[in-house]
Amino acid sequence: MDGEVVRGQRPLRLGRRVFAPAELVVMAIVNRTPDSFFDRGATYGEAEALAAVDRAVADGAGIIDVGGVKAAPGEEVDAAEELRRIGGFVAAIRARHADVVISVDTWRAEVGRVVAGEGADLLNDAWGGVDPDLAAVAATHDIGLVCTHAGHLPPRTRPHRMTYDDVVADIVTTTVGLAERAVALGVRPDAILVDPGHDFGKNSRHSLEATRRLPEMTATGWPVLVAMSNKDFVGETLDTGVDGRLEGTLAATAVSAWLGARVFRAHQVAATVRALRMVSAIRGDTDLAVARRGVV
Repeated sequence: MDGEVVRGQRPLRLGRRVFAPAELVVMAIVNRTPDSFFDRGATYGEAEALAAVDRAVADGAGIIDVGGVKAAPGEEVDAAEELRRIGGFVAAIRARHADVVISVDTWRAEVGRVVAGEGADLLNDAWGGVDPDLAAVAATHDIGLVCTHAGHLPPRTRPHRMTYDDVVADIVTTTVGLAERAVALGVRPDAILVDPGHDFGKNSRHSLEATRRLPEMTATGWPVLVAMSNKDFVGETLDTGVDGRLEGTLAATAVSAWLGARVFRAHQVAATVRALRMVSAIRGDTDLAVARRGVV
């Protein structure tokens, strides 16, 4: 589609994949953690995690995002334990799925180095560059980097009474700054994404505002990733627990796609793929999967 939502955008090149500017891509979440807020450890075991990867690929995910530390506060997880959980697992995914893009959710450069050597294509830095060496790791290994706004908080910190003069201005300034620093260090511009960081360093009103003002991020020219799946801003909007947030997540996903986001981090892959396909068809970027009504 040659329209406003993709104006000024470039293809995104990660691993063996090239994602066109109008292509909407699902990033499937596979947590190797015993205490994740959504799946409550369902994919902590390697066999369960590999099965989840297989399902996600079959359901249409273009990217698999592997994490070894939950975002919320909890039991201390040092780099050695993080690598025990995800080190080797990246290589196992690569052996099973040669073409899928493998992302690793980590803020630590020492973890990034190991998983890059095992075949990771993308480092998903959800904590806004707290380890400045992580971008250099992405540059050295010629892989991608996600630059996220996390409210300038240390990793695994819950926001408390966060205030901004203008939350979206802070998001744009921070993520663009991180992206430009990454380029200066040698990361390919076509392998960098920016993420507004829903709920990270933000209350729910901040996350809603970041969503409706998403065009201010897409206007920067950097491809936008949104990680909204089943988050608290959805729960507080609908007054629902984690198990009742799918409809709200899909609504936020569809709005974000219409406003120009390109990559969508999701727990429920099949439902997200269907929602995004509908948005893509409405935009005119994809055709019907089958045409029967009124023509047969």
